[in-house]
Amino acid sequence: MVDILHRVGVQASVDDVSKALTTIDGLAGWWTEDTQARDDVIAFRFGDVGGFDMKVLETAPGKLVHWEVVDGPPEWIGTRIRFDLSQEEEYAIIMFRHEGWAEQVPFMYHCSTKWATFLMSLKKLVETGSGEPAPNDVQVSNWH
Repeated sequence: MVDILHRVGVQASVDDVSKALTTIDGLAGWWTEDTQARDDVIAFRFGDVGGFDMKVLETAPGKLVHWEVVDGPPEWIGTRIRFDLSQEEEYAIIMFRHEGWAEQVPFMYHCSTKWATFLMSLKKLVETGSGEPAPNDVQVSNWH
């Protein structure tokens, strides 16, 4: 199994970052505007490209957000998304993991780059009040 890993510092409190990771308005403000909650599953849609359904496994305010992918592209199903948070002086540190990929395939490379752009959107949202969620995200390739 292989993982996508990123570390991002946000000039804010872990509580502010938690709100952006655990509320529908927060998630829609940095990942995709088309975000909806259905019981313990969050549906993220990206227009014609499709989307992902995430089951919320665990949340600990200011510390952790953990999801499992229950629907989406075959490479994603069964993988887990994890945001570990800690406060280091004026920075909320996000240790991000998209874990459990079966193998390194071209789609994983693409997703790693897209995760980086969306994590920068999260940083921008929390620091300035305005992120760059889909459909206004950075296009990184012909796969968008």
